[in-house]
Amino acid sequence: VAYPVYDEEEIIAALDCLLDLRLSQGPIVKKFEKETASYMGVEAGVATNSGTAANMIALNAMMNLGYINKGEEVILPAATFSSVVSPIYQLGLIPVYVDVSEDDWFMDLGQVQEALTDKTKVIMPVYNLGFPGEIEQLIDIASEKNIKVLEDCCEAHGGERQGKKLGSFGDVSTLSFFVAHNITTGEGGMVFTSNKDIENSLRELREFGRMFEKEERFFSDNILQDYDVRYVCKSIGYNCRMTDYTAAMGSIQLSKLNPLNAIRREVFSRIASIFNKHEWLSTLHVREKDKSAHYGFPILIDSSAPFSRKDICTYLESNGIETRSLMMGCLPDQPAFRDLNHRIVGDLSFSRVLRDQAFFIGCHPAIEESHLNHLEEVINNFYKNL
Repeated sequence: VAYPVYDEEEIIAALDCLLDLRLSQGPIVKKFEKETASYMGVEAGVATNSGTAANMIALNAMMNLGYINKGEEVILPAATFSSVVSPIYQLGLIPVYVDVSEDDWFMDLGQVQEALTDKTKVIMPVYNLGFPGEIEQLIDIASEKNIKVLEDCCEAHGGERQGKKLGSFGDVSTLSFFVAHNITTGEGGMVFTSNKDIENSLRELREFGRMFEKEERFFSDNILQDYDVRYVCKSIGYNCRMTDYTAAMGSIQLSKLNPLNAIRREVFSRIASIFNKHEWLSTLHVREKDKSAHYGFPILIDSSAPFSRKDICTYLESNGIETRSLMMGCLPDQPAFRDLNHRIVGDLSFSRVLRDQAFFIGCHPAIEESHLNHLEEVINNFYKNL
């Protein structure tokens, strides 16, 4: 369903770092952060070793600054990946699950309204498979209540809502550069913000909790005197830094993101033309003036279909076409989360439809016409054999 697309440019850039002994976080990471933040249309990027770590320190930074405290609530969609909710549980926050819309598989905005309480401090939208939702309406809801918005854009590299980059709407946003995503550093992630206090806290948390906002060389308080500021811990942090050689690869990948996404759009359109010929299967559509990142090609099986998801996915995979369910389906139904403290708004009916009847296949830039012809032949044969 995914394929890393890179060439000698990325290899040479990474090799240059290794030959220069730039093995950990350094100037290339800083360069990659600035380039990616500029692309996203925000002030700062803070690189990490994964998208999961990006979500963790994004939430933790908001906790350190008092925007949200243990026991308070984060509203998120039920139909998404586990790394959206895991940091919420791990930090002692309370996830509040809402359903997703049938139109775009984005958070149901009416249910977001219903979910609001005095304990609601953060809303965490996710762009399923890179498809834009009506994020501007969500921002309006949050702004009215002084609630922070953390956009999980880990499947939405380069996606746009009405000409504005996904990830530039909220107070904080995150990306993943895992090998399966639109651009890759192998493993990696980044947090984005235009809030300087949040940026400083992110940098502290990424690197052992070290103090970052002081420009002076030494630190003094009523206990420490003229202490090396590089060894002053302001908070309890992590070590989730990106390395220079992976950032070197990322910098080259970023320069290719727009043309790679253009190929994804072409491949998506071609796959849609194949599936549109057959009943019982539907996909998502991109609104006018929006751009999807097309992380994958989503397929929803109608409840009236004479076959199951297992039937069609098994057939596709037996013919060399990989499939995936829609991430974790409905998160509160997962064994890891069933018995943990959370709140559910509504019955999550459509999230559970997606859990049972949705899947996706690849639409990445390495897919060629021969692959698409093979897909068409396989799908046609599946229907002939019904």
